Amino acid sequence: MKILFICTHNRCRSVLGEAITNHIGQGHLQARSAGSQPAGEVHPLSLQFLTERGISTEGLCSQSWDEHEDFAPDVVFTVCDSAAAESCPVWFGNSIKVHWGLPDPSKLEGSEEKMRALFFAVMDVIEARAHKLLELDKALLSDEELETHLKDIEQQIPAPNLAEVTI
Repeated sequence: MKILFICTHNRCRSVLGEAITNHIGQGHLQARSAGSQPAGEVHPLSLQFLTERGISTEGLCSQSWDEHEDFAPDVVFTVCDSAAAESCPVWFGNSIKVHWGLPDPSKLEGSEEKMRALFFAVMDVIEARAHKLLELDKALLSDEELETHLKDIEQQIPAPNLAEVTI
């Protein structure tokens, strides 16, 4: 299954989605990430905490979704945080589109331990969702069935409330 994670700046959540999904998917899932207005660099804590978890950061970059015109993803996940009133970019490609909202830990401040806890809370959700993706057999599902399953995953594994994260 080919997956594209998108958000506006492509510097934290979508990049985490790409790296973690590729790590968990081990070739069964092929993930990329992009933004409608890319920041031009990946947030350094994203790279640091992925590395701490043993997840490759090779090739990760903040880039425009224009870079993925030939990728033709099966599924596009928007990861903006609607609870924080973030607007999600709109993907016009011919893919299943599902919202998997996540809060942005890079917008918060705290000690290194606090930031690690915040990032890991978001990373844990992405990891759990990626494991659920592996359970799906896209070949056996219609687009409508796949979309329903993907929405169910987001409901089963909700985004963390970063205000409740403790160290």
